[in-house]
Amino acid sequence: MKPPGTLDTVAHLIDQARAPLFITGAGISADSGLPTYRGIGGLYHERLTDDGLTIEEALSGAMMEERPDIAWKYIAEIEANCRGATPNAAHRAIAALERDHPGLCVLTQNVDGLHAEAGSRNLIEIHGTVHRLRCVECPHSRRVPDFSEMRIPPECPVCGGLMRPDVVLFGEMLPEDAVARLEAVLSNGVDLVVSIGTSSVFPYIAGPVWWARQAGIPTVEINPGDTEVSIIVEHRVRMRAVEALPEILRRRSGGQPRS
Repeated sequence: MKPPGTLDTVAHLIDQARAPLFITGAGISADSGLPTYRGIGGLYHERLTDDGLTIEEALSGAMMEERPDIAWKYIAEIEANCRGATPNAAHRAIAALERDHPGLCVLTQNVDGLHAEAGSRNLIEIHGTVHRLRCVECPHSRRVPDFSEMRIPPECPVCGGLMRPDVVLFGEMLPEDAVARLEAVLSNGVDLVVSIGTSSVFPYIAGPVWWARQAGIPTVEINPGDTEVSIIVEHRVRMRAVEALPEILRRRSGGQPRS
């Protein structure tokens, strides 16, 4: 159970923050019907794919290069199972907070695009988004709402090369522009870090929480379970994001925008 007053405390911290950093993982999208394991890979939790591969092997950068048909087979299957998902109350609450806190930034591991759809604009999609495709041969890229009408694997309409989702596959490096944006946000000054629905196993996700803690900056975790940062955050809210965030939004300044 959450300690008495925790939601009010977190609401007050958010109300006073000028440049909060919200870090989100698959847990925030769970109530939109998306699986939580590996973000969009939950369909294969603890089992092999039909090709006898782990999901980490099937959805790797190496597989996309060597056997794009296999990589795309599972990308398309996962996208089909996630199709039609819409932002939930947690995504919408964060977007509402951003409208009142122009300095608020969202760092998300999710590739589902639901933060952007909910209205978040100061957004770092550190793993990319499944709704943007890019050619591996030329600069062409395009956004797609879903893969329902798409030939798999898709060809580039400009050069005929292979199109791939603009996401970080297993074994690939993080996009340089996203990393640079995160570094800029941290160097410009963050006065609150809120970790939501993520196990924080990646160092670039847990890192800002550790940094904030060492710098004396308030830290919050919203997660029903224990994670890699649970022992260091100042305030823990043991609730699902879809339950906690709308309530926090309601409690801050009586639910009214700041002047």
